Amino acid sequence: MMKYVFTALVTFATTAAFAQQKPTNPTPADSAVKRPVIQPAATPANKSNKKDWSKIKPDPRKSQDHFMVELGYDNWVGSTDSMNIKGFNHSENFYFMYSWPASKTDPRLTVAAGIGLGSSNIYFAHQEVMVAAYQNQTLAFPDEEGGTHFKRYKLTTTYLEIPVELRFALDPQNMDHSWKFAVGAKFGVMLSAYTKGVDQVDATGRPLGNLVEKFGSKQFFSTAEVTPTIRISKGVVGFFVQIHANPLIKASAGPSVFPISGGIVLSGL
Repeated sequence: MMKYVFTALVTFATTAAFAQQKPTNPTPADSAVKRPVIQPAATPANKSNKKDWSKIKPDPRKSQDHFMVELGYDNWVGSTDSMNIKGFNHSENFYFMYSWPASKTDPRLTVAAGIGLGSSNIYFAHQEVMVAAYQNQTLAFPDEEGGTHFKRYKLTTTYLEIPVELRFALDPQNMDHSWKFAVGAKFGVMLSAYTKGVDQVDATGRPLGNLVEKFGSKQFFSTAEVTPTIRISKGVVGFFVQIHANPLIKASAGPSVFPISGGIVLSGL
């Protein structure tokens, strides 16, 4: 009898144990794998590569005074058919300049002023310019085509000038290699105006002698000059353009012509 009771108890215990180990159906919440959330690493703010020019001061050891030389090709805007301008018209300008900072926070911006001389040479073919014909009321340009004339003939005007400029340099710490831009004007007074004829020839071009004829007078010309200018340079070499804002010849003495010039400029500024 005890044998049957013991067997029944073992069978009941085994069944209960297997019933407790029976797997249950997983719930969606239990099946979901919980993974740790990885936060993106904080990236440092992008540092600007823009240079803070307000913290850069000009080198006091560097001189702010420089020479400026301009070599240009000249012509007249508004010239008439009676003016037979022909040849390599040229100008040579020489200035002593000094610059100052234009801004306390940006050394790239400066103003400059100076003093110097400017000259222009305009050549004419087979004609003269009667600058010293005191009996005339106007400036005459007689045509000598087919007659005796000078092989080379020019009109030269010379000014005492004060150039004033506003300048901008991309790299003021390296002026010898930096791009530089300048706008300004020249204010001048005429010192002289004269014509010069060299080597007189006849109508066929045969030389008549080594004659040099020179006449000078400012009577037909505006003695005051205002000339806007633009310059662009890379290092010490650049290009300039300028044009007179006022006519060269007086309104009562002839047509309104405006000298224009453009060419090479050499300057450390």
